[in-house]
Order: sequence, then structure tokens, then C-alpha cells
Amino acid sequence: MKYKPKEIALFGTSADPPTNGHQEIIKELSKIFPLVVSYASDNPSKKHKEILTYRSLLLRILIEDFNSPSVLFDQEISSPWAIKSIKRCKQKYNPDKIKFVIGSDLINQMLAWKNFNEIINECDLFIIPREGYPINPLTLKSINNTNAKYEISEFIVPNISSSMIREKNLYKKLPRSLVDVIKNKNLYRNLK
Repeated sequence: MKYKPKEIALFGTSADPPTNGHQEIIKELSKIFPLVVSYASDNPSKKHKEILTYRSLLLRILIEDFNSPSVLFDQEISSPWAIKSIKRCKQKYNPDKIKFVIGSDLINQMLAWKNFNEIINECDLFIIPREGYPINPLTLKSINNTNAKYEISEFIVPNISSSMIREKNLYKKLPRSLVDVIKNKNLYRNLK
């Protein structure tokens, strides 16, 4: 990295598989932040359909489609633990500020993460509302009680999830660039 970024949007995802929703999030983040860094990770609270190697390949392809120097795929910072990814990002890019991106569908879970207090000491939160997952005022009150700094995005992502795609067998909700790779590598075998 030739310059020190002022602010980074750090977007980790299990990407099992990456969806049009992930693509939309990255597109919108790139309009707001000077640098978006994304990676695929193993979520300790989920059972993944495909191994991390394939999920990271798919996310890398999705990010390469942006063809933008301000949108990076960086699998080296990936960890199942958000705090480790945040610290790796800080060490590698040395930004003035990191905004850790989290969807409204996960914000309640995040409050129970074992490293939550350490996370909010290392970075600010950037909460993205997702259709069908309104942000509970009690959750915001709990976040406020922790003195976490956060921002709620003005954009709302559609209610598309990786599990929804797998359960309903929907290729049409995948970015086009991923469909052939998924078919050729025989991933997510039940998708139509």
C-alpha cells in the first residue's frame, strides 16, 4: 500500500456463497469510504457448506469485478475471530480509522461475541440495515451502554443471504461472474 488510508471499511463475511447482496454492500461501501477491504472467513457459530478456500476464491472474483483500486480483497487478514482480522488490518494498512462493517441481521449476536469490548476499542462499527432485520432500539441502547462508536448506513441491502440461496437453490441471486466457477468446480451442488 503506497499511501496511508484515512479510513477503511472492513467487511468480513463467510461468503457461503457470495451473493448479489454482498456485491451491493461492497458497491455502496465504495461510494462512502476511500478504501474497502474485504475477506472471507470461517464463522465459529456457523457450519459452512464449502471450505474457506472456495469461498475466498468466489469472493475474490466478485471483488475483482469492481476493478477498483479502492476495493480490495485481502485474505491474509482473515481470521474466524473479528478482533484478529481488525488487528491484522491495522498492522498492514495503518489507517487512521477502521469501520467494522456488520449487518443488522448479526448485530444482536455481535454483542455476545467474546471479544466485543476489545473490538469496540479497536474500531468503530458501521451497521448496515438489511430488509427484514430492523435494528432493535434495545440493541442500540445496549450498544450505547458499551460506549461503542457506531454509524448506521443510509443504504439498506435487500434480504438476500447465502443460506437463502442454498436452501432455495437460486443461481439467479448470485453475481453472474460466480455462476460458471460454481458449476465448473461442482460447488453448492443443489443450486439450479
